[in-house]
Amino acid sequence: MTQRMAHNMEHEMSSGKKSSERLIKKYPNRRLYDTQTSSYITLSDVKQLVLDADEFTVVDAKTSEDLTRSILLQIILEEEAHGVPMFSSSVLSQIIRYYGHAMQGMMGSYLEKNVQAFTDIQNKFVNSAAGTLEGKPLNTEMWTQFMNIQGPMMQGMMNNYIDQSKNLFLQMQEQMQSQSKAMFGVFPFVTPQPPEKK
Repeated sequence: MTQRMAHNMEHEMSSGKKSSERLIKKYPNRRLYDTQTSSYITLSDVKQLVLDADEFTVVDAKTSEDLTRSILLQIILEEEAHGVPMFSSSVLSQIIRYYGHAMQGMMGSYLEKNVQAFTDIQNKFVNSAAGTLEGKPLNTEMWTQFMNIQGPMMQGMMNNYIDQSKNLFLQMQEQMQSQSKAMFGVFPFVTPQPPEKK
């Protein structure tokens, strides 16, 4: 295979990937346009994409600026405003205090890794439940039976989650100490000497 052919194949693959990517454009009138379905959609439709684990990107129709995070934050805001909120006022206040703080990056990483660990546990639980129930309709008796069988496994999963969370917190503390040492190491500290007696 020549280098030119390899380049052409690579270009075609990347083009195919781009064409299959779900792209949503946001227009100045705040309307969202799904280029895959060639139709306007609502924020609720975007929320459904998230629930269905469909990958997508939201961009500004004029500037092509990536607005995905902004749209996801809007969905979170709506969820928090209605129904049962996930974050208390005190937790939200604490998160706000970390913006601009030296700990912001580490706290963001800590939260992200915790959410990922919890998601992994949930996926294991769902897969285990699906294998045990074998497609039968779920009822109270079957659920109780399933939980009795899976009790030790779930305990092990939660212990694993607690250990992961503890390790992440310890890593964060170590990074804080390292940063503090590096920061204060720049300034030489001289032990004050007592004044000489005349």
